[in-house]
Amino acid sequence: MSPAEVKQLRDDTPGCQSGIVHFNHAGASLPSQATLDAIIEQLQREARDGPMEAGEHGAVLVEKARRAAAHLLNAPASSIAFASSGSTAWSMAFQALGPWQPGDRILVGRHEWGGNLASMDLAVQAGARVEVIPCDVSGAVCPLALESMIDARVKLIDLTWLPANGGLINPAQAIGDVARRHAIPYFIDAGQAVGQVPVDVHALQCDVLKSAGRKHLRGPRGTALLYVRPEFLERLNPAQRDVFSAPWTAQGFDLRNDARRFETSESSFALLAGLGNALQEMNRLGVERVWERVSHTSERIREALRGMAGITLHDLGIRQSGLIAFNLAGWDAFELKRRLGLKRINIGANGVAYTPLDMQARGLESVARVSVSPLNTEHDIELLIAALQALRD
Repeated sequence: MSPAEVKQLRDDTPGCQSGIVHFNHAGASLPSQATLDAIIEQLQREARDGPMEAGEHGAVLVEKARRAAAHLLNAPASSIAFASSGSTAWSMAFQALGPWQPGDRILVGRHEWGGNLASMDLAVQAGARVEVIPCDVSGAVCPLALESMIDARVKLIDLTWLPANGGLINPAQAIGDVARRHAIPYFIDAGQAVGQVPVDVHALQCDVLKSAGRKHLRGPRGTALLYVRPEFLERLNPAQRDVFSAPWTAQGFDLRNDARRFETSESSFALLAGLGNALQEMNRLGVERVWERVSHTSERIREALRGMAGITLHDLGIRQSGLIAFNLAGWDAFELKRRLGLKRINIGANGVAYTPLDMQARGLESVARVSVSPLNTEHDIELLIAALQALRD
């Protein structure tokens, strides 16, 4: 991306004009003014015409968002559903895969998101077992180790592609190769991937993939997308149903034959209008170009942190994402986040609950996390490093 393009992105983003340096895009990124306008316009339409009466136009906006999400993931629009959060989307799909039986095995990466593990607890109560796939020498999930674990009792392989607690990029496509070879359902938590790295669900060979709207897509909070492979849809029997997901027919209530079987009749058209705009902006910009800039910016930050006394980097993997995990000697990660916030520099901090298996395996109680986007500049990096140096000294 050229300097002129970055400047235009920043000029179009109110958060970049506020004086705050935002390095918490993996928590929630900064929406564009156009995304805000799309939300407000739908709210004003509802206030002016009546909320239900404005629903017809809102439904059109939702379908535009669905097509934009499908384009981004290289998927058919019928395979996309929207939800209120990534955790909700993943949990709905997981629960629909049941019923779980004693002896069923669920294979997960060590870096699994804590919310997904919490959802698995119902399966564990039914007698299923959650087992961790070993890592390779780089700290990534090992496809060869996964292959050796496969037997007839494996009911699900689940992978958090880009973990929340650092820069690891797990080998999602290689894991998909194993899953397809053995015809085992394969779920991907792509909450930190969609909008940061190119995502092609056909290449990944996944059955289910989810992501939040608020992170690298720069959409509003309260939005998420769920991809379900069309050929896999009939394997999923959602527990939550209403007249939208299971419309009345002459034969009774009948589940939709597309991913909308995971949606309900009540959703925020305003928020989905905002998400649709954010998705369209990402498609116009090109996620490949976003990833190129994110890679450059994050490596620049890692290089600067490596040169600072008192900094310990905690990123795993051979090639890393735009999430940078570290600790500063003498500082609790959450207190460091708070102190930087007082200097108007936003970063994240992760505790054990976010990625419990990995944090416990590495003996980490918390990590500070910088996460970048194309909005970040060299000046942002200089301010961050100077602030860390001042706190260290």
